[in-house]
Amino acid sequence: MGGVFSIKKGVESLKTENHICDYNQDLQKMLIGKQLLKVDLPYSETEILHHEAHGYLQFRTGILQEKNHFRCLRCNNQDPQLFATYPCSRCQKECVYCRKCIMMGRVSTCTSLISWNGPEPADLIYNPSLEWTGTLSHGQGLASNRVVEAIQQNKEILVWAVCGAGKTEVLFAGIHEALANGKRVCIATPRTDVVLELTPRLKKVFPHIPVASLYGGSEDRHLYAPLTISTTHQLLRFFQAFDTIIIDEVDAFPFTMDETLQYAVQQARKPTSSCIFLTATPNEKWQQECRQQKRNYVTIPARYHRYPLPVPQFSWCGNWEKLLKKKKLPANVLKWINERLNQQKPMLLFAPKIAKMEHILPILQNLHPKIESVHAEDPDRKKKVQDMRDKEIPLLLTTTILERGVTFPNLDVAVLGAEDRIFTESALVQITGRVGRSAEFPKGDITFFHYGKTKAMVKAKRQIEKMNLEAKEGGLID
Repeated sequence: MGGVFSIKKGVESLKTENHICDYNQDLQKMLIGKQLLKVDLPYSETEILHHEAHGYLQFRTGILQEKNHFRCLRCNNQDPQLFATYPCSRCQKECVYCRKCIMMGRVSTCTSLISWNGPEPADLIYNPSLEWTGTLSHGQGLASNRVVEAIQQNKEILVWAVCGAGKTEVLFAGIHEALANGKRVCIATPRTDVVLELTPRLKKVFPHIPVASLYGGSEDRHLYAPLTISTTHQLLRFFQAFDTIIIDEVDAFPFTMDETLQYAVQQARKPTSSCIFLTATPNEKWQQECRQQKRNYVTIPARYHRYPLPVPQFSWCGNWEKLLKKKKLPANVLKWINERLNQQKPMLLFAPKIAKMEHILPILQNLHPKIESVHAEDPDRKKKVQDMRDKEIPLLLTTTILERGVTFPNLDVAVLGAEDRIFTESALVQITGRVGRSAEFPKGDITFFHYGKTKAMVKAKRQIEKMNLEAKEGGLID
């Protein structure tokens, strides 16, 4: 990283003042491992200069000009279209600022990113006791040991675990190993709802340490903690902060598509650190690297309850979109739904587009009035998901927003229009992973209704069958 400079104005006079006291510990904890703007700090210019004079603060240029283009040091934006200028009252010039990360405060050519450059906190010694009474399966145990080794050796490892394998439990020993050695740990995930789900679980397992939960609007924004659970977006505020970073759902949108978030992860790591990647569906490049032994990885091919993964069935349903224009659905789709309504078995039905769902929902509500639909922009999304858990909704029509991160017991799942390109191999594997997750109901039906098989459908089924075979050969399923 380049662009480090110092604010010299007033520094020399501050050095000679007799009343200068030790560094502000609150400021220390607020800035250590972070890169914040001055407007983020509730301190006066004098106090900031005081700390800079004693070498406690580091000021990094926010926007660098490299040859004939600009680069934002916070988010690594180099796209000319995502820079703009404004008349700056501070330097009395036209300042260039970054539009890509503007939601986290304006970074410009005359503002700086402030980090802590002083002593490490001396009073943050905690008892990182691991209080978990569960038992790992054989596959989980092997993966847990590999995670501990990667953390000890400051290496990277991919944990390729099937949906429902119990990835979070696999992390406990590794996190404890890091904390016991005074390391800072971050679990990063693309989605806020996963942060909110993981936080109470980790606080229960590590009850004697502070755990920071970071997402848009979080109250823990300035909390210094040995264990941080964060959205990947919030990592843009960190700079060389963590000894261990765990990236959950590394294949999920938007992380997999956004180079800024990938940059944020690398910037938040210390120069010597470990990184643990978690996914049930690595992309084709990573799968190939695993097969060729070019990537350090470990697989968990079986779920903790030792039952095989449900294998999707392909069911041709004809030109369903043409039928939908006539306010009808294919007969085999209706039969699939009606059978489960009669059995009072909960269902998820995935559809490729919100516009299609608006026409599908009235047809389904003729079958049962309590059937609902949900998508990312639905203001009642959380309530509907909870109503589904409470068995108030018999079938939830959904976009891929529910392809991961939700668990409903005794569930059957279908995809309508599985041939649509929105249903990638990764998405279809994740959708299949909603079925049979609990030990009480380890089986279930997953059906892809389609108007023509796709490579994604075939590859998803093949990946699931391969994991089942690996688990069977390894004695991991009954």
